[in-house]
Amino acid sequence: MDVQPILKEYTTYLQLEKSLSILTVAAYTSDVEKWFSYLSDASISYLEAKPEHFNDFLVELAEIGLSARSQARIISGIKSFYHFLIFTDQLEEDPTDLLDLPKIGVHLPEVLSVEEVNLLVDSIDLSSVEGQRNKAIIETLYGSGLRVSELVNMKLSAIDFDRGVARVDGKGSKQRLVPLSEEALVQISQWKLIRNEMKIQKGHEDYLFLNRRGAKLTRVMILIMVKKLATQVGIEKTISPHTFRHSFATHLLEGGANLRVVQQLLGHESIITTEIYTHLDVELLRDTVLRFHPRNQKTTP
Repeated sequence: MDVQPILKEYTTYLQLEKSLSILTVAAYTSDVEKWFSYLSDASISYLEAKPEHFNDFLVELAEIGLSARSQARIISGIKSFYHFLIFTDQLEEDPTDLLDLPKIGVHLPEVLSVEEVNLLVDSIDLSSVEGQRNKAIIETLYGSGLRVSELVNMKLSAIDFDRGVARVDGKGSKQRLVPLSEEALVQISQWKLIRNEMKIQKGHEDYLFLNRRGAKLTRVMILIMVKKLATQVGIEKTISPHTFRHSFATHLLEGGANLRVVQQLLGHESIITTEIYTHLDVELLRDTVLRFHPRNQKTTP
């Protein structure tokens, strides 16, 4: 979908109706272009965007380490764009009405417990083609800490089943190797058997995860699947595919993993970005100090 005409209309609106400065107009336009880039990857029109898409976009902003101020500015720009669509009668209802601006820190999804992850996985109906695929997806997301964009673009040829690793394309087209858990490898192998019987669309032959029409999945398809599973098992937390990445990192750190190792697994260039995943339980932190700090060790006389 060509978005340049609507961007031009929006720019004119900001200049003439709102009388904003050239710099402010440029900033607002840049914010909307970021939103359009996300929508393009998800194959969604800006006129069809739903609240869950905005929330997923917020998660992506947090994931790259943007400050609350930067997140709020981008969301303000997007809100302004949808106000423009209402003003020009291109939409009847504003989908950003209930979208809250980040107030402090970064906007992160809640962490699932190990029991909740197990509950989700065990609830999947494996009698359907999508069931086996969905189980492989959840095991891969949670077992490797992948971004959902990395998952949908994962290639079958990039998986080394003997070594238990996969090559993924991260942000900025930077490649890295990620380990795959034993369970993820098992479920992917089961999915491969089903996948081999499918009629695959031209150009999608090497993508690991496909929809029923033989084309690669979109991020929104996975978001819908995850939310549906959560509803089915009664999990009331607000979760998205990114929740599994956050849970992966948090559970590793809670288990004693080195922060630098987790940084490498997640594909973060800066350790500062990884530190947003260290929201460990206060009792766990206190227990660690009591157990391991030399001042708390009992000595024999």
